[in-house]
Amino acid sequence: MTKRIKGSCATILVGKKASLDGSTIISRNDDGHEALDPEKFVVVNPADQPTDYQAVISGVNIKLPDNPLRYTSIPNSILTNGIWPAAGINSDNVAMSATETITTNARVLGIDPYVAGGIGEEDLVTLVLPYIHSAREGVERLGQLLAEFGTYEPNGIAFSDNDEIWWLETIGGHHWAAKRIPDDAYVVAPNRMNIDDFDFAADDTMASADLADLIETYHLNPDFDRINLRHIFGSATDKDTVYNNPRAWFGQKYFTPDVDQDPQGQDLPFICHANRKISIEDVKYVLSSHYQNTQYDVYGDGTESDKTKFRPIGINRNHDVHILQIRNDVPASIAGIHWLAFGANTFNTVVPFYANVDDTPAAYKDADGTFNLNHMYWLSCTTALLGDTDFDLYEDFRNTFALEAMGAYRKIQNDTDAAIKNGADVSILKSANEQLSNESFTRQTKLLGDMVTFGSEHMKLRYNLND
Repeated sequence: MTKRIKGSCATILVGKKASLDGSTIISRNDDGHEALDPEKFVVVNPADQPTDYQAVISGVNIKLPDNPLRYTSIPNSILTNGIWPAAGINSDNVAMSATETITTNARVLGIDPYVAGGIGEEDLVTLVLPYIHSAREGVERLGQLLAEFGTYEPNGIAFSDNDEIWWLETIGGHHWAAKRIPDDAYVVAPNRMNIDDFDFAADDTMASADLADLIETYHLNPDFDRINLRHIFGSATDKDTVYNNPRAWFGQKYFTPDVDQDPQGQDLPFICHANRKISIEDVKYVLSSHYQNTQYDVYGDGTESDKTKFRPIGINRNHDVHILQIRNDVPASIAGIHWLAFGANTFNTVVPFYANVDDTPAAYKDADGTFNLNHMYWLSCTTALLGDTDFDLYEDFRNTFALEAMGAYRKIQNDTDAAIKNGADVSILKSANEQLSNESFTRQTKLLGDMVTFGSEHMKLRYNLND
């Protein structure tokens, strides 16, 4: 098997009654194993979907069904380790984000070891998203693939349609469990096994057929009176207390500030309820966060020990942030919105691209391994790098940019929505995406230019006397 490449992401899920406008929302930071790994935003049309899929990492070969759906995708630009599509929305308005790398324990792996020639993060979107017509079907198809081919790693995967959100976690080499997120709830899922209380008989759960028996047969349940899958199949390690749990704590603190919890606690809840309806901007804020307004803020005034104690959500290894929104207050032709930004999240904004198109704008589609400020991936990474050198100096620039850019994007979106509702043909969505891309590129370039101009006056390489 080719050397396995790890990611370490953060996921936020928002049910339709918990969101501001009644949309379902699944979102994730696609964090890589290194600071730079270029990505691009594309549409995979049916003619471009393989019929015989060949994985690079594991070498598994899988025959795929006929009649795939069109879907958006965020693949790697450099395909040495495979496609890694990350996330997308298909033409039936079903969304998928894959994957959140999660945790396991030795008891599980002693029963159902990983499969070196199985499937993994490299493959999952390609194997599942083009063939499903609901979130529930996504769980069922992925469950069948795991049972047949197995996996070489533990992952969490999100599915959504306009009605439901499902979260699936792999267990060992072939097993899995999934839970439907309540409509009025949200989830913040870091790199650990996240599902806690689980009822195998409930309508809002699915699992491998023998999973309940496996727990009983191998005496896996440490609890006396409950089934908690995180306790049974997950971890509670020292690493979790500094790498994973604090990220769940910060997200829950932001959405539900009246709940007092330990940032290192091993039992932070999976299903949560906010004190208000959650907006796209709220989701982006948390996915860009670095423990703002706490002693652990990476850019804050705390001690060096506090500032480096916990792994932040926003990090230099953010390669993209995607927020997949399926709306319920618009025609189905414009329901799917693939919000997207590249690079470390402290100095970017998500752009609301319409998913019902057959191509994407060049600035978001054409990045490769060569540094080029004409490509949004490299422009975003450059802005984040400069911002990181003196966050306090550039923070106001970032805040003004984010406010004005998001307002401009929403104006384009509102105008396009109105045109469709008034009878315009969906062919205008491609030009709307071009307009959004141009607006984003222009504003991101201006932000970088303003930071360079202002920052040049504050360089250490200066002297007060002038010739």
